[in-house]
Amino acid sequence: MTYCLGIITDTGFVMASDSRTNAGVDHISTYRKLFDFSKPGDRVILLCTAGNLSVTQGIVSELDRDIKSQEDVNLHSLPSMYEVARYIGTKLRKVQEIDEHWLKKDGIEPKCSMLLSGQIKEQEPCLFLIYSQGNFIHATKETPFLQIGETKYGKPILDRTLSFRTHLEAAAKCALLSIDSTMKSNISVGPPINLVLYEKDSLEIKNFLKLRLGDPYLAKIRKVWEECLKQGFNEIPDIDWQHRGSDFSEDVLID
Repeated sequence: MTYCLGIITDTGFVMASDSRTNAGVDHISTYRKLFDFSKPGDRVILLCTAGNLSVTQGIVSELDRDIKSQEDVNLHSLPSMYEVARYIGTKLRKVQEIDEHWLKKDGIEPKCSMLLSGQIKEQEPCLFLIYSQGNFIHATKETPFLQIGETKYGKPILDRTLSFRTHLEAAAKCALLSIDSTMKSNISVGPPINLVLYEKDSLEIKNFLKLRLGDPYLAKIRKVWEECLKQGFNEIPDIDWQHRGSDFSEDVLID
C-alpha cells in the first residue's frame, strides 16, 4: 500500500507521496511513486502512482518511451492537460489488458490509480485522479485535494485545513502532516517522502524535497504537531453532564 496526495490552490499545486510498497515483520520495500515528466518552459507534468507495482511501472515506462522515441502522441506533444489525462488513462488500460489474465490467474489484482498534476504554457494548472478503469475526475475550487492509496488517516487534516485560497507553503506543510498522520497509524505507508511545490506559471519545478527515515525535519514536525493536538485537546471544555436532552431511561428500548 502507499499514500499519495495532490493539492491545488489559486497560486499553484503540491504533490506528495510516500515510497513504501510492502511491509512485514522482516521485509520492507520502497519504490519511488512520484514521477516528473516536465518540459521546462513549456509544461510541468507530475504523476503519482498507487496500486499494482508492475502495472504502474509498466505505464511509467510506456510514457517515458513515447517521449524518448518522439511518438506523434506523447506527454510533450498533447495540447491540454485534459488530453494528457485521457492519454495516460489509455496507457493504463493497455498495460492492464496485457497483464490482467496472468495476474488474476495467481490471485493478483492488476488495479492501480494515479494522480496527475500539471500546467501547460498559457493554460491553467490542473489536478486529476485517474482511476483503474482509465477514466478520471479533476480537483475543483470546492474540492482542492485528491488522494490515492491509504487515504483515510490523512484526510481529516486536509478537510479541516485546506481551501483553494490556502497559501501554497501552508498547503505543503499540510501535505506532510497528512502523510505523517498516515504513517503514524498504518505501517504500510512509510518514507522516503517526496514532496513537490509548484508555483503557478513558473513552468518549472523549483521546490522539491525528499525526506528519508529519521530526517530531523520530519521528526520535528511530528513532535510539534503532536504537542499542538494535545494542547488543543486539553482546551476542549469538559462535558456538561448536567445538561441532559432527555431522561436516559426513556431512550432504552425494552423488548
